[in-house]
Amino acid sequence: MTATSRVIRIIGVPMDLGQQRRGVDMGPSAIRYAGLGRRLRRLGHTVIEGGNLPVPLPEAETSAQARQGKARHLQSIATVCQNVYTHALDCISQNETPIFLGGDHSISIGTISAMTAHIADLGVLWVDAHADFNTPQTTPSGNIHGMGLAALFGRGPVELTGIGYPGPKLKASRTVLLGIRNLDDEERSALRASGIHVLTMHDIDEMGMAAATRQALGYLAHTSHLHVSLDMDVLDPKEAPGVGTPVPGGLTYREAHLLMEMLADSEKVASLDVVEVNTILDVQNRTAGLAVELTASLFGQRIL
Repeated sequence: MTATSRVIRIIGVPMDLGQQRRGVDMGPSAIRYAGLGRRLRRLGHTVIEGGNLPVPLPEAETSAQARQGKARHLQSIATVCQNVYTHALDCISQNETPIFLGGDHSISIGTISAMTAHIADLGVLWVDAHADFNTPQTTPSGNIHGMGLAALFGRGPVELTGIGYPGPKLKASRTVLLGIRNLDDEERSALRASGIHVLTMHDIDEMGMAAATRQALGYLAHTSHLHVSLDMDVLDPKEAPGVGTPVPGGLTYREAHLLMEMLADSEKVASLDVVEVNTILDVQNRTAGLAVELTASLFGQRIL
């Protein structure tokens, strides 16, 4: 049992418009099938199943909708993120803890925008192999799932930066990136200039996960609540093979669990995204199962 039980609402966002590799749209179903609701109930939480939000299929998009310059499916993604924003605000108004299941990482534009609208000093821990700090001007691919954090900092098209309310949602002083190991050249330059606190895999290798997590929490100590945006590709592909954009050299099974356990001990986590589970690339739903285990650790599961 957890020290503090919560009312948790699980909402799926089966979107794979933010990238060109299909399969992450099945992530919400895979994570639910792996027993997320059941595991959280066993920990003493009340779980409300919020179903899936509607998302257009890529095949239903016209060529003009798909291209839209260097931001593919821009209008459709913005519409979905605005819907995510509305549902997240509804959770907050009812004192629920929202867990949003992706889908690709662009959904976090909606969730984090809603959380910052409600919590002015929200801290964000972006746990990812990638920084997602591209814009249409710097992206080599045009994939919006690589632009989410930039949009939350007010960088990029107004369709994304204006989700929920106009302007930047985050500040460097309230944001930590953890697990980063794959950056595009212009993205790297922009990230350095941003002032965001970044803990790369090199940093984690050097200091260890416990010290890295303590540093992240220390940096965010002045914030009242935390939003955790967990991209499953932060883990090494040996641990989590079913992700949209795997990058070797990621977190181990125990490193990832220790991170979640220490975040749980902080008692500051107010909301969670779990994104980029690709069932087509997975092995016997292993990555979705790991997503459930990590979520359980974040919400109170302990070894002893």
